[in-house]
Amino acid sequence: MADMTGRLLLLDTASLYFRAFYGVPEVVGPSGVPTNAVRGLLDMIASLVERSRPSHLAACWDNDWRPAFRVEAIPSYKTHRAAVTSPVDAATAEGVLEEEVPDGLAVQVPIIVDALAALGLARVGVDGHEADDVIGTLVTLHRGQLPIDIVTGDRDLFQLVDDANEVRVLYTARGGVRSPDLVDEAFLQDKYGIPDGAAYADMAVLRGDSSDGLPGVAGIGEKTAAKLITTYGSLEALRAAIDAGDPAIKGAQRARLEAGAAYLDAAPKVVQVVREAPVGEVDLRVPTRVADPALMSRLAVDHGLTSSFDRVVTALRLS
Repeated sequence: MADMTGRLLLLDTASLYFRAFYGVPEVVGPSGVPTNAVRGLLDMIASLVERSRPSHLAACWDNDWRPAFRVEAIPSYKTHRAAVTSPVDAATAEGVLEEEVPDGLAVQVPIIVDALAALGLARVGVDGHEADDVIGTLVTLHRGQLPIDIVTGDRDLFQLVDDANEVRVLYTARGGVRSPDLVDEAFLQDKYGIPDGAAYADMAVLRGDSSDGLPGVAGIGEKTAAKLITTYGSLEALRAAIDAGDPAIKGAQRARLEAGAAYLDAAPKVVQVVREAPVGEVDLRVPTRVADPALMSRLAVDHGLTSSFDRVVTALRLS
């Protein structure tokens, strides 16, 4: 990609529009469709652009919220977020798992797609992959070329923090986009006692994550996981020490880690984001003009979004 100077802003889009849906009061537009998630996301984009003045921006997309390669590794992955539909086997009640999305949000997602297209903002998704994988790939492609900010409410992306290449996370879970936690290596050291993003991923494997249906190693909590990773340097080195009979790993802790061997074989495939998803050639430059004025006007009128579009247009300095 040419002209990669300035700052790259990567949005974990679903994380942001879910937050907007639950955090912005519902307003029904002239079309009769609620618009709180759309308005909230557009306002978030405006705030982020006003503050950081990115030269490049991507709205990263979940083309698949529960990719097959992760389910194959850990079948419980995200099952708590799913609803079984269209049963195909009466004996097992197996069927198609679909993500549970409130009806009031589901009807807004196509409007979000159109709004991003009208503004000319890149929306990047890859079939068979989550937005996390798109973000991991774009970071891998562009780190070292310009500073990168990842905007998300998902701790999984802390694994991409990389001070040497100016990659940080703007973590919105507590303060939203107006007052996010700035997650760099100092934050990881202070919060978790680990040195970098790679260590965070290894710690997360050991600890598990109930929000993603990952059990972790039974009896190994966050503090113990962090201590083990910092002591041995990586999950791979820890497992090598276990196999070699390191006397420092003993008693109940050794028994727990040995009992979790099969889980530890599989979990990194789930926790680690993909770094080589086929994103193709994508122009991430912030647009200089509205891409489709007619579409933007129609969305604004039909859904009562004029003020939100005006704010984004002003923030982006579009003509």
